[in-house]
Amino acid sequence: MSLDTLFATAAHVGAQLKARGETVAVAESAAGGLISAALLAVPGASAFYIAGAVVYTPRARHRLLGLRREDVRGFMSATEPFALLMAETIRKQHSVTWGIGETGAAGPNGNPYGHAAGHDVLAVSGPVQAARTIATGSSDRQANMVAFAMAALELLGEQLA
Repeated sequence: MSLDTLFATAAHVGAQLKARGETVAVAESAAGGLISAALLAVPGASAFYIAGAVVYTPRARHRLLGLRREDVRGFMSATEPFALLMAETIRKQHSVTWGIGETGAAGPNGNPYGHAAGHDVLAVSGPVQAARTIATGSSDRQANMVAFAMAALELLGEQLA
């Protein structure tokens, strides 16, 4: 999968959001900002893209999303409930139509929660909620980051269709 394919998918999703008059904010982790970068590469992105945060650590989760330890008690990172919490939090925080949440393990190693490299969870929160867990089976960090961003955009695109 290439960055060109990622940017083409983002252009399609961006066109759907513009046509519907809807907005999006992104809270991503293992994708490292690629979801936001792909959306922002779309000309006229300011019509639909409101905000994004790379939430890579518990400290960032608190500072960027306002989620405290008690807010995430009972949640495990890189799970569908946690990705949905991220998506819903960023959606509400920025008063947008859609929130995207993404969390996982890009590699080359797994994460401290026992997930292997290539494990990722994506979620969207808006008029409908959806979450998906994917596993690339790869430890290639850069390829996984692109795959995670692509899967997140595809998940949002499916909800917009």
